[in-house]
Amino acid sequence: MKNIFRIVSFLEGLSYLLLLFIATPVKYFGGDESYVKMLGMPHGILFMVYIVLAFMLKSEEKWDPKTFRTILLASIIPFGTFYIDRKYLQ
Repeated sequence: MKNIFRIVSFLEGLSYLLLLFIATPVKYFGGDESYVKMLGMPHGILFMVYIVLAFMLKSEEKWDPKTFRTILLASIIPFGTFYIDRKYLQ
């Protein structure tokens, strides 16, 4: 399960960065919403899967409340999931 979480974590982080730094600027500066529409749904699904998997792994990995909060908060911070992978999942 941990390996699946690592993959989802990477994909969620990547989709978030693409959405923030490519799709959103193209939408507002280029007037093209297609990238936001194309990346928004997959990112949302990956975000929800990330959260669910984190809850499932909490007891298996014996994360204390502070660590668990950090892991959850990392999903809304750019590059956060990459930090979590390096610090807690390797």
